[in-house]
Amino acid sequence: MARPVRDLLSGGRRSAAGLRVLVTGASGTFGRALCTRFTELGATVVGLDLAPNEDDTVEVLPCDLTDDADVASATAQALERLGGLDVLVNNAGIGGPAPAELPPGEEVRRQLDLNLLGAWRVTSACARALTDSRGRVVMVSSRMAVLQLPLAAAYGASKRALVAYADALRMELAGHATVSCVYPSAVRSPIHDSTAAAGLSLEGMSTYEPLEGVVDTVLLAALSRRVRRDLPTTGKGAVEFFLARHFPRLTDRIVARTLTERARAGVFDGAELAAGVVRRSRRTG
Repeated sequence: MARPVRDLLSGGRRSAAGLRVLVTGASGTFGRALCTRFTELGATVVGLDLAPNEDDTVEVLPCDLTDDADVASATAQALERLGGLDVLVNNAGIGGPAPAELPPGEEVRRQLDLNLLGAWRVTSACARALTDSRGRVVMVSSRMAVLQLPLAAAYGASKRALVAYADALRMELAGHATVSCVYPSAVRSPIHDSTAAAGLSLEGMSTYEPLEGVVDTVLLAALSRRVRRDLPTTGKGAVEFFLARHFPRLTDRIVARTLTERARAGVFDGAELAAGVVRRSRRTG
């Protein structure tokens, strides 16, 4: 949906000038772009990241989101620097290969801990400041929260669980702070590197979208006068979101057929984690 139309449907946008914003994963692809845009619009921004960069565009505090004590300490520092909080963007996340048919190992635990519990830790540490300002929480979820792709079960499960957490949080904070979820599709970034290295690239199963559209949608969630609950980032994403929620059998068939076709074409040959998919595709071929 074109930005002017989205703005109109949201009742326009409030000014970002003077808003106090905290962004997790601030040194990554999404985070750097978000921090830059919020700053350009006049907001005061502090970031959290496991490994801040020397050239970060805002102050980024080192923080391991999987560590309770580290989150408590870094978040307290961020809130002190900001003098309160108006917008929390839970952006940090990781992906990686995790076929659903295999036992959950360290890779699965790592993704669930960061993508779900990391956001939970930071949000709980910010809850008082957000309710004091009647602020907003923006969860950067994923299209895979509603339309799961195979061979990446941990990522989809973590993002679907993140939405469930957002739903509970929305009810608990109702009238005092708001919660919105943003659903990007695939954006070219290092988050896909480990999956590609394992021979499980989802190229051909997902269409890449521009980073700018994701940033614009997060800004819409944070700044629109009418609070939005769920925000896909593209028109195609909105269609996928609708179909996955209302016609799940249809989307299941489409994804399963595409996976089988790719396996038969040899895309996953040599990928140990996809051996079961390859074997079954040949059995039904």
